[in-house]
Amino acid sequence: MKPRLIGLAVTAALALPLAAGTVHAKATTDEIARLGKDLNCIGAEKAGNADGTIPEWSGKWLGVPPHVEFKGTGNHPLDPYAGEKPRFEITAANMAQYADRLSDGQKALFAKYPDTFRMPVYPTHRDFRYPDAVCESTKRNAQEAELIDDGMGVHAYTNGVMFPFPKNGLELLWNITVPYRAYTEELISDNAYVIANGNINWGRVKSRNMGPSHKPGMIEAVGERAASWYLNETLLPERDRGEVNTGVEFYDYKKQPRQSWRYDPGTRRVRQSPGYGFDMSFPGTGGSITVDEVRIWNGSPERYDWNILGKREIYIPFHAYRVHSPDIKYSDLLMKGHAKPDYMRYELRRVWVLEGKLKEGFRHLYGKRVMYIDADTMFPIMADNYDARGALWRTSMLNHFYAYEMNTWQAGAGFYHDLNAGTYLGFNLINEQPNAYRLNENKISERDFGPEAARRIGQ
Repeated sequence: MKPRLIGLAVTAALALPLAAGTVHAKATTDEIARLGKDLNCIGAEKAGNADGTIPEWSGKWLGVPPHVEFKGTGNHPLDPYAGEKPRFEITAANMAQYADRLSDGQKALFAKYPDTFRMPVYPTHRDFRYPDAVCESTKRNAQEAELIDDGMGVHAYTNGVMFPFPKNGLELLWNITVPYRAYTEELISDNAYVIANGNINWGRVKSRNMGPSHKPGMIEAVGERAASWYLNETLLPERDRGEVNTGVEFYDYKKQPRQSWRYDPGTRRVRQSPGYGFDMSFPGTGGSITVDEVRIWNGSPERYDWNILGKREIYIPFHAYRVHSPDIKYSDLLMKGHAKPDYMRYELRRVWVLEGKLKEGFRHLYGKRVMYIDADTMFPIMADNYDARGALWRTSMLNHFYAYEMNTWQAGAGFYHDLNAGTYLGFNLINEQPNAYRLNENKISERDFGPEAARRIGQ
């Protein structure tokens, strides 16, 4: 079946080689034949697990489920499983019996907050699927996509998973570096830096993001076009109000490194931010997260050696609709140490485990990082970050939900925990905002980003 929305221009693009004389199949003929059969279209196993706690993949819903009355983008997400109750809870008292299905970071949270940290475990669901165009692009990538420039870049087709059968850590990393996500995204969100005594330092950001190659239904070789644009305008705290950060990412960090600019309201000038990324502090977070851990992973692979540690079945946040509800106030959601467990939803899911070890001669706050990537969707959900001595320092979790208006999963609220300081960051909170994520409205363009856009907004 041909994917919907693919027009003549797209068809012509598909006829172009990814790179003259360098196209090599990354998957075997037998592997590719499994896509859409015993595997879903991005390579995840359709069958459930042996004990039935992970069900068979159905993929029965594309977009809004028939029983959900979603009123359109900008509204808070609606839970298709709203009536469900947890199957059980994991606590510090019983965690030993679930230890093989927990991450090191989760175990550390139980040890740090034994009286309050809990994990309500809900039934696992595998009901949503990707659009046909994503499946088509993924299949072409399985046949043709390849790493270039020592893994610093990639030749692939847009709007699909680049490596549905990743053979090494860099291939898996590129899957999460440029996933299939929103074409355009706009939101105002709150950031809550919760210190050890429970007091909160607040931030607020107006964000615009655009993936020019993520236009729904479009499939083309990546070439030299931008992979993504971003622009963040600081609204809180007051001392930073008016600061604007904007930049662009490409598909080859060696040939086309990230370009970034910052508007300083004090000087009323825009300056380029060379080398922006890696372990620089992300603006407005009080130094609690680095630039390259936004959405778990963000940026160039160059400072780490990457290795696949295999697949596991673990409990991860998923179908996280409730934690974004406008009915939940921040004062109730944000406890000392961690978010209130009652509003979290964990499911047992298959994940890829990806490890990055800092290369000799390179520097970063994190000597090692371990990321957990949902196999059904290829989105990163959790990460454990270790210091230079090898001790677990920070652990993070991202709450994804299926966004009906764009037929894919949206990265929502993130919780980033500093295990040493006893602090955490509630990132991209929308509960008390009148509007949620505005996705794929197509009201912004590449002209709304970059230094001139920053100057216009600042002045």
